[in-house]
Amino acid sequence: MENKSKTILGLLRIGMGWIFLWAFVDKLLGLGFATAPEKSWLAGGSPTLGFLKFAAKGPFVETFHAMAGNPIVDWLFMLGLLLIGLALLLGIGVRIGGYSGALLMLFMYLASIQPENNPLLDDHIIYGLLLLLFTTANAGKYLGFGSAWARTPLVQKNPILE
Repeated sequence: MENKSKTILGLLRIGMGWIFLWAFVDKLLGLGFATAPEKSWLAGGSPTLGFLKFAAKGPFVETFHAMAGNPIVDWLFMLGLLLIGLALLLGIGVRIGGYSGALLMLFMYLASIQPENNPLLDDHIIYGLLLLLFTTANAGKYLGFGSAWARTPLVQKNPILE
């Protein structure tokens, strides 16, 4: 892969990492972007309630409504946003972060399976495909700490951690 492609792949990975980490921070603190301060997780709000209760539609709507506001779902969602975001930003654990992020995007797509702007494709699918690309293209090694991380004994024994 040529250097320009590596740089673009690294920038895409960092950008996706920031998207996940920003969602975590905004939902945690209620910075007023997607989450109002009074609905932040620290103020006692549920980071999953709004999306799963009001945005969910399609054939799985009842399943997602049942999960809305569940503390276990909230914790899993927030930990996912934080860890996926950090993995992608730093370039370490990109394989697990990419697979986990793609799974999260699939669930979010299934929760709103009838996209409003395009009947077949939405941003969750594109994000999921990008995340899968990161897992197969050694994206953590470009503009990240992935090369050093891959040389550690832990990652040498467990390549899924790369």
